[in-house]
This record gives sequence, structure tokens and C-alpha cells, in this order.
Amino acid sequence: MAFDAGMLSFVLNEINNITKGGKVEKIYQPARDELVFILRSYGSTERLLINAGSRCPRINITSQKSENPVKAPMLCMLLRKHLQGAVFIGASQLGFERAARLSFDAFDDMGFKCEKHIIVEMMGKYSNIILTDHNDVIITVLRQVDFTQSLRRQLLPGMIYELPPAQDKIDPLSVDDYEFNRLAGNTESERPCEKFIMSNFSGISPLVAREIAMLSGGSPGATLEECAPKLKDVFFSVISSIIRSEGSPVILFDENYFPKEYCFMPITQYGSSYAMKQYGTFGEMLDTYFEARSRDEKISQKAADILKILSAAEARLTKKYQLQQAELSECDKGETHRLYGDLITANIYRLKRGMEGCALENYMDGSTVEIALDSRLTPAQNAQRYYKKYQKSKSAKAHLTEQIRLCESELIYIATVRDALSRAETEKELTEIRSELYHSGYASRMKQFAEKKQTKPSYLTFRTTNGYTVLCGKNNIANDWLTFKNAEKGDWWFHAKNLPGSHVIMECAGLPEPPAEDFTEACIIAAVHSKAGEGAFADVDYTYVKHVKKPPNAKPGYVIYHTNWSATVPVDREAAQKLLVKQ
Repeated sequence: MAFDAGMLSFVLNEINNITKGGKVEKIYQPARDELVFILRSYGSTERLLINAGSRCPRINITSQKSENPVKAPMLCMLLRKHLQGAVFIGASQLGFERAARLSFDAFDDMGFKCEKHIIVEMMGKYSNIILTDHNDVIITVLRQVDFTQSLRRQLLPGMIYELPPAQDKIDPLSVDDYEFNRLAGNTESERPCEKFIMSNFSGISPLVAREIAMLSGGSPGATLEECAPKLKDVFFSVISSIIRSEGSPVILFDENYFPKEYCFMPITQYGSSYAMKQYGTFGEMLDTYFEARSRDEKISQKAADILKILSAAEARLTKKYQLQQAELSECDKGETHRLYGDLITANIYRLKRGMEGCALENYMDGSTVEIALDSRLTPAQNAQRYYKKYQKSKSAKAHLTEQIRLCESELIYIATVRDALSRAETEKELTEIRSELYHSGYASRMKQFAEKKQTKPSYLTFRTTNGYTVLCGKNNIANDWLTFKNAEKGDWWFHAKNLPGSHVIMECAGLPEPPAEDFTEACIIAAVHSKAGEGAFADVDYTYVKHVKKPPNAKPGYVIYHTNWSATVPVDREAAQKLLVKQ
């Protein structure tokens, strides 16, 4: 679902209830099209996120903490100049559109109080952030629009801000029964109800329009005629909930616990295909939805060089592995060559130089074997030729077996790096992965790679129900550090069985043996931070740290252990998230 006008209405109401009257302490710009305002309100600190990106424009109170650039961008510096220390008056929606005005009591250049505004337009690729004064004169704008880009509407410093051109649609908040009946009466009865709503009313997303059709006609694709008996009541019920700000923030998840849709009302049109979860606030809902959906996109952008290296290495190793397997199958003919040599030697008195082949009885099973001979060689030389082929295949088989083992080990290592990359969230974690690949010999061609001063690697901290600390590595460098440098020999070590994943350490050296409940929670953390699928069950191995060893010259993250126990636990991300200690 797009961030439609209905969703914006609920979010702005929540922002006003929580942060109205708050003081702007800090302003950050983590990305080119994203701003974060730190507001101090009634003894608490809130983070107001504004995103004007083309893929996920939105505004909401957030609990997420983004990594900020070392040097603040120009827009951020200008906003700090005008709004730092200002008091947030409140937020209002500009009509029933995807545009909001945030008003602040600020100060002008002479130190006198004045009102300034942040106008946020959340309209896909046309999204924008505009700073204006009390007369709506534009001070600065994220994306300037001049006459070469649009003849209808320009956005430049010094100009008066104007709303985007109005669509030829009706504001659903102001429509009455008579107008609704007139529009429905002028529409073909066979037209889908969703199309009727979308073409006549502004600010309603396709998801909400389909849900109205579902509640009215029993199907998201129901026609206007099928929906007619209930349509008006359902439509005005939805609009009334928006006006009264009585919504239920929900997200629909697929079988892999990946968010597919979000809305301000329960969604029934997908039946049992998706699982629906309700959240306490709209900010929490939007954080959950966009964090999951934007993670892959951010990683793809920031880690394009890493993905290229991993893909190239994986393709090369896969091709090499297939060739080695084909060569190994050819080595199985070695026993046949040995048999041919034995049969020629046993029947050497019957053979002569110049023969191109012979049919000899196989003394193993009594069958007749056709053997090709080199006419230039004597029978003894032909036998030696087959013995040499046998010896060659025997040596090749031993060599290929070792090479295949090494190739499989390399592919497993690449899988562990991919797993770590899929869970990387900060630039620091990406830098650690680059450093790991560089030292492992995969990134020798990485452009402009410069080794940075080593710091403590990235890991997550959890607290079990009974207070035991659990540490979880976020990449192979962190895994090795946690297991072999940070952990005590009496700590417990956990890892998903036969799957790429994190090393998990439960610190309990010198403490009483943890209860079974804490072992289960540590196993769940290990399962969640692995390749195990969401909603499934995973086997987790656990043992004392002293039983975990690292073979000589092994790749980062690779360990061996022989004394261990195993447990089967659900891959429950929510349970793991509740135990996470926020840093």
C-alpha cells in the first residue's frame, strides 16, 4: 500500500498527540532525501522521521537510529540554522492530499520570534521537503523545480509556495449522501467498485478501495451493482474512522514473515494467504514495514561492490566444482584400466605386436571383454599403458577429492558471508565484511579499499528471562572475536546446525547453570540469526566454548567441535527481538 492521505491523517494525529509543544534539539540528515528531528517533549525525547524518497516517502515518529554522515549536508545545516531550538506547534494535512505542514515557533536572523514551516509532499517521485517562512515564502527546498522541469509549478527559494495542481476528484471527507448517490448513479453498474472509488475520490489507495469492495460485495473485484446494498454505509464508515482518527495500524505478512501490505484498518481481502498483525502505534507499524522492505535495497546500493565480488566468486567456484565432479566420474574408469592390464598380462602368450584389439575372458565373472590395443606396442607395453592409466586415475581421484572438498569449503564460506551481508545494517558492518574478504583473498581487486584501524567488531546483545547476557556476532570477524577472544571457556556456545549463521555466546562463566528456559532463548537467537526460514523449526547445536576449536589456516568464522548437544526450536523473530538490548 502507498502512503495515502488516509494513512497520513492518522500519522499526523499521532505526531500531534505525542510531540506537539516539543523543542527541536537536533536535526540530522542520514540520507539525501531523509531527515530526522529530535524533539524534547514533556520530559521524553522523540524522533520525527521525514522521508521524501521516491520509493518509500513517509513521515512518522520512529524509534530507529540511522547512521549519520560525518559532515552534515547543506540542507541539514540550513535547517539547523532556522529550526534548532524552535518549538513544534503542530502538524496539519493540506486538504485530503499526501502533503503535510509542520509548524514551528522559531526565530528570525534578528532574534525575533516568527513562525516557520516544513512542508512535506509524499507523492512518489515528486516527493519533496520545503522550508518556508510565515508568509509561505520558500527558504530552501530539497529538490528545486525550475521552468525547464515544469511549466505548471516551480519550487525555488524566494517563491511563494503553492499546493500541487488539484486532481479532478472529490475530497471524500466533504462528500455527502446526495453527492455519493449521484456519482454512483452516473456510473455503469458493471464497473468494478474499486475503479469507481479510485476515479471519483482523492487520497484513497487501491488497497483501501479493494477492501471497501470486499466488505460491501464479498470480493475485492466486486462490481458496483454487487456492492450497491452496502457500499454507501461501508464507505462512510471508513471515512468516519479517518475523521475521528479511530484506526488500527496493521501489517500483513507472508509465509516468510516478510511484510506485504500495511493499513490503518483490518484487511480481509487476502483471506488466509497473509497473516495480519496489529501494532500499538502507527510509528511502530511504519518502522517495522519499511525497515524490512528497505534493508535489501540499502544493502544492494551500499554493498554493490561486495555483492559483485561474492557473485563472481560463487559463479567461478560453482563452475570449478562441476568440472571437478565430471573429472572425478572419469576416474571411476581406473579400475577398468587395471582389469585390462591384468587380462593382457594373463594372456600375453596369446597376443602379438600389431594387433589392434582382442577379446579376452574376464576371470572375475567369466564374461568376454573387448580390449583395444595399440598396434605399435608389444603386448607387455599395452599392459603397462593400461597400468599407467590406472595409476594416473588413482592419483587424480585422490587429488580431485581434496580439491572438491576445498571447493565445497569455499562455497560454504561464501554462503556465510552472504548470510552476514543479508543482516548488515550499518556502514561499519559493511566495512568489516570488506576487510574480511580482503584478507581472505577475494577482494584483492576492490577499488579504493583502505584498511581502517581495527575496532571492536559488530555484535548484538540480548538479555534472557533470567538475566543472562547473550552475544550474537553479525559477521565472521565478529564470530571469531566473540568465540576465541571475548568468551570464557565456561561460557556456552550456540550455532544453527549445518546452516550459515552467527556464533552465539551465553555468558555464564562463574555463574550458576542457566535454566532450560534461557537455553531455549539462546537457541532461538541462534536460529533467527541464521539461514533458517521464518516460521519453521531449526536444529541448534550448543556446547561449552572450550570445546570449540579453529583449524589451522581456516577461513574466518569456521570452527569444529565434537562434544555438543542439540535442540530443535522455532525460528521466532519476535521472541528474539523482545530479548534484544537496544544500544
